[in-house]
Amino acid sequence: MADPQSYRPTSIPTDPGVYRFFDEKGVVIYVGKAKNLKNRLNSYFQKNLQEKTHRMVNTAVRVDWTVVNTEIEALQLEFTWIKTENPKYNIQFKDDKSYPYLAVSVADEFPRLFISRAKRRAGVKYFGPYAHAWALRSSFDVIQKLYPIRSCSESNFARAVKSKRQCLLGDIGKCSAPCVEWIAKEDHHDLAKKLIKFVDTSSGDIASALAKDMSAASEREEFEQAAKIRDQITAIERSAETSGTFLNENFSADLLASHSEITHSAVTMFSVRHGRVVGSRSWILDRADVLEDESVIAAMISKIYSELDAPSEILVDELPDNLETIENWLTDKAGFRVSISKPLRGEKFEVINTVKRNANQALIQHLSKRSNDAAVSGRALEEIANLLDLPELPLRIECFDISNIQGQHMVASMVVFEDGQIKKSDYRRFAIDDEAGFDDTRAMHHVLTRRLKRYLAEREIDNSEIAELGGARPKFAYPPQLIVVDGGAPQVAAASRALAELGISDISLCGLAKRLEEVWLPDSKEPIIFPRHSEGLYLLQRIRDEAHRFAITFHRSKRSKVMLESLLDDIPKLGESRRAALLEKFGSVTAIRKASVADISAIPGIGSNIAELIVNYLSDELPSSQQINMETGEIT
Repeated sequence: MADPQSYRPTSIPTDPGVYRFFDEKGVVIYVGKAKNLKNRLNSYFQKNLQEKTHRMVNTAVRVDWTVVNTEIEALQLEFTWIKTENPKYNIQFKDDKSYPYLAVSVADEFPRLFISRAKRRAGVKYFGPYAHAWALRSSFDVIQKLYPIRSCSESNFARAVKSKRQCLLGDIGKCSAPCVEWIAKEDHHDLAKKLIKFVDTSSGDIASALAKDMSAASEREEFEQAAKIRDQITAIERSAETSGTFLNENFSADLLASHSEITHSAVTMFSVRHGRVVGSRSWILDRADVLEDESVIAAMISKIYSELDAPSEILVDELPDNLETIENWLTDKAGFRVSISKPLRGEKFEVINTVKRNANQALIQHLSKRSNDAAVSGRALEEIANLLDLPELPLRIECFDISNIQGQHMVASMVVFEDGQIKKSDYRRFAIDDEAGFDDTRAMHHVLTRRLKRYLAEREIDNSEIAELGGARPKFAYPPQLIVVDGGAPQVAAASRALAELGISDISLCGLAKRLEEVWLPDSKEPIIFPRHSEGLYLLQRIRDEAHRFAITFHRSKRSKVMLESLLDDIPKLGESRRAALLEKFGSVTAIRKASVADISAIPGIGSNIAELIVNYLSDELPSSQQINMETGEIT
């Protein structure tokens, strides 16, 4: 790495402009803009830089700048250079999939309707993007029936003109066949304009106009034409039903929202036109090399609207810092006033929350696919080993969590990850004696002792015994390279004491505290803080959260069973065998309360009299204002 002071520039102008950092190969690694170049660039050569900014400045070997007249010009040039240079430390979005658009070639002699995933080109009007290809194909079919402009390729069109023979689409009424002069060039252009208006405006306006045309055709006794228009109206109404109309028809805007986790962010855009969501799209951002002061929404706006036309209104869930500058840039580019705002209430607020939920789902899908990537898991394990100073990669990690309510119904869970992946077959649950007076730390010591004693016992099994067991060692015989406990210094100390008492020194240990996601080591006065967007921290969180989920599930089932046993103890004429039969059959108080007398009396050893006694007793346990329908289980 180069010393930043070795290339620190002097005589920097105070004008607005754009600057670029280059690495030793001459590759641009970061592009930024500034209202005052001198102040901004000098800030990169100060002490106490944040981690990623420090890494970028030390990777670079030189910096240059370009002076412009205004901050808006600087913003525009910055967007252009980010797009052309693709710098490593600028925010880079990856489209989560390639979305299709509905396109009309308005500049052609005979405009053509088609579906496109290719780069946008001049002379073509695009609508979308569409999140689902099947939805676009359905819309395409409806539009062809309503406005039958040609959809064939140029070669097919030329062949039809030469042969004087229309294609099948012309025969079935999905093309007006300009190739054989069934429609004049001017009329075909008018049809294309109507199509664009239909897609780009409210379906209600089009349906009203068509209804008038249908009435006029009926009055002229052109019943075949009236029936055709009627079918068009029906198709429009069905199209509107499936397009998600839930806003005022006068509302048209783009809505942008983001959701972030440790390693990645997702941004989703909804395009709403006349109260209909006509397209949605999501992008994924890897946060590994993003500088700390970079705005996700600002970068997203620059990416989208350097390629697309901006509407007059853009709604976001987070306002960018340079809001006024971005608005002015979009206004200059669009030729009309463009506003960016953050809704705080009403239907717009509800829709922006829907967009944010979609961003969350897009990120969940991306991370779930990514978690199965062996290369990603390998990097996470390597990072954990380096930061915790482990002697080897933690290929097997076991995590323990304690769950209880005020010290009652205490349980513990053990989950296992091997090679960074879940291994559910090795999960274990531990019931803990409530009468022993355990707190969280004593319970952790107790559970670790039980698990590690099993490990010590089973590792001594010789090969002849293994053959008798079917050729595989018992699962507790495999030691983890790393034990993770849910908690901070107290829980780690308790787990460390269990390891020491059993004389085990070759298993590493750490704890993950929820409050600040601190990683604690035994005998350490200060926690280890993983980098903010660390793959290793994300893996540790996944393991900890899985252990917590598994413990909670067991705790709920145990609590329900204890409550049921306690309740059944109070019912007369229910001995141990009858209680056991009820528990086996129904499993919960709720299930028994929903059961009828006939259901309960069907259990061996429980006749109709005792069944009626059970039903009456459980009904009396409810508040007097509530009664249960034993056939349906409804509380009335």
